[in-house]
Amino acid sequence: MAMGSLSEQDDDFHPEINTTPLVDVMLVLLVIFIMTIPVLNHSVKIDLPRASSEPDASKPDSINLSIDGAGQAYWNSEAIDAQQLQVRIATAAQAQPQPELHLRAERTTQYEKVAQVMAAAQAGGLNKIGFMTEPVAK
Repeated sequence: MAMGSLSEQDDDFHPEINTTPLVDVMLVLLVIFIMTIPVLNHSVKIDLPRASSEPDASKPDSINLSIDGAGQAYWNSEAIDAQQLQVRIATAAQAQPQPELHLRAERTTQYEKVAQVMAAAQAGGLNKIGFMTEPVAK
């Protein structure tokens, strides 16, 4: 059979479409669809937060507690001793909302003094303690 022949002798010329490339393309598309369908059906369920029209709760006050190199404690810039510290921590722990304790110590402060203040805050019932530091000057 002469496909490209234009002679008049081939009266029985029957052109045929070559379907091999068409089948190849269809198989490739089938494979792509088989691979992408599970990805399209896969979903992740997440619980989004609900919006409310209620105002946010007020931020609690903060207590600045500083300890100098000699171990002297300062409650909002007022010098206090260990007994006064325990009383003030117990009083602050009863407040609603409970204030945050911001603890700042000098570099030369012994760690034992800082640990004692932290233990007093925990024993007194303060739940939030933050450490305040100053950035190093370069």
